[in-house]
Amino acid sequence: MPGPLIGMVHLGALVGSPRFGNSMRSVVQRAVDDAVTLERAGFDAVLVENFGDAPFFADAVPPVTVAAMARTLSAVIAATSIPVGVNVLRNDAMSALSIAAACDASFIRVNVLSGTMFTDQGVLEGRPAELSRLRSSLGPDIEILADVFVKHAVPPPGLTLTQAAEDLCERGGADAIVVSGTGTGRPAEIAAVDEVRAACGRLPILVGSGARIDTIAKILQHADGVIVGTAIEADGHTT
Repeated sequence: MPGPLIGMVHLGALVGSPRFGNSMRSVVQRAVDDAVTLERAGFDAVLVENFGDAPFFADAVPPVTVAAMARTLSAVIAATSIPVGVNVLRNDAMSALSIAAACDASFIRVNVLSGTMFTDQGVLEGRPAELSRLRSSLGPDIEILADVFVKHAVPPPGLTLTQAAEDLCERGGADAIVVSGTGTGRPAEIAAVDEVRAACGRLPILVGSGARIDTIAKILQHADGVIVGTAIEADGHTT
């Protein structure tokens, strides 16, 4: 696991996305500035994500997005000395792993690694078989942080949190499990964290949303780490 305190670097809209502001240089510089600030603040790692690209593709993003994220990730890694990870929204794990391997990143986050979730992008399906084989060939040391019951999504009827967590840790190839609330900035339920811990005790458990300075200590009594994003944005607004 990269470390107990992971800070989000939410990228602005990338070239090719609807809200792109005609300057990749400014997107890259802001990402570098954010990552350096997080490192100086004591964060153990940073996670770079194409948050500004909404509306998101369900799985495979265009080549221009891969190129833009690789450019940005390389700059962040060059400017920092802590582990750096990448998440390609909404669920392009293959591109995330490819970017990580090309840029010497330490980990990736995958929103739906195994099974199925219903989202605003439609039905997302995990591809653990393909991803595990790609990791073996490109970068076996790159860790996979996998969401269980990912935010902004609902599971198939009848699937329990315990079942989904067991599949991730026993059959999906995850190195750590991420437990989140229902949406960005919304807190995860401690009971859900404990349930996932019981199902996947051998793997690190991270809380992936809703952590604040006044709640982190309590969260870390139940989880091994937190991914912090909204709480460290200006006025608590993810931009």
